[in-house]
Amino acid sequence: MAVPLVQIQPSPPAAEPSRKPSWLKVKAPGGPTYVALKHMMRDLKLHTVCEEAHCPNIGECWEHKAATFMILGDVCTRNCAYCAVAHGTPGPLDAGEPQRLADAVAQMGLKHVVITSVDRDDLPNGGAEVFAACITEIRRRLPETSVEVLIPDFKGNPEALRLVVDARPDILNHNLETIARLYRIARPGGRYPRALELLDRAKDMNPELLTKSGIICGLGEDWDELLVALRDLRAARVDIVTIGQYLRPSDQHLPIARWYTPDEFAELKRYGRALGFRHVESGPLVRSSYHAWEQVEAATA
Repeated sequence: MAVPLVQIQPSPPAAEPSRKPSWLKVKAPGGPTYVALKHMMRDLKLHTVCEEAHCPNIGECWEHKAATFMILGDVCTRNCAYCAVAHGTPGPLDAGEPQRLADAVAQMGLKHVVITSVDRDDLPNGGAEVFAACITEIRRRLPETSVEVLIPDFKGNPEALRLVVDARPDILNHNLETIARLYRIARPGGRYPRALELLDRAKDMNPELLTKSGIICGLGEDWDELLVALRDLRAARVDIVTIGQYLRPSDQHLPIARWYTPDEFAELKRYGRALGFRHVESGPLVRSSYHAWEQVEAATA
């Protein structure tokens, strides 16, 4: 398939842009549904990546009763240079987590649920059994609810991936996050080829499974490197891709190389669609689970 050349000329990167552009300004969370959900999460002793990763869309999504649940604790065994989630030595597994997660999904009346986790390299299968248990419990109690999982790479363990795929999620997501050149700096515990291999292998295990991945922009990549990453994801048979702006969680994290404009994100969306992705969600505030309930509808239409 011939893909049209991208005509846009991105603005040159800045060393460390200081002022956030107007298109990244969001209203502070605090509506009644947001407050109710916050209390419910604490009562059920559940974590959300919305909170742990300081997602800018938490107010909008929680007011729509949409949240991304984070299982396997809130401490990650890896230390990615762009991520706000705490790292260190995780606590023991919580055997009751799948049931409480299903309780929350039922209380929220979700039609689509997203489940992610910290990396658990301390576990033989990286926590894949808990992902499978969460999917199974939601399927048992809420058969009409679609389930999306955003999984770690399980250190390339195909048996761990098989556990998750066999539990029949509707969407399996693993984020590529950045371009190959920056992996050693931004994602030292991960491997660019391993991420692509996981996504491709999931399709081998179940060709009908929708797969998804995401890229964050502004870590220091070149425009052409972004296009290569999109082509690599499509070559791995990924169906859905999300593209968003990197927002620095703190001074201890990687600096922002530059802000991408809405026009640039629109061009990346056009390019992705031309490559053949079923759905491309691309914009400054886009995150993996942003409008996830709409993404599954668009990809299956």
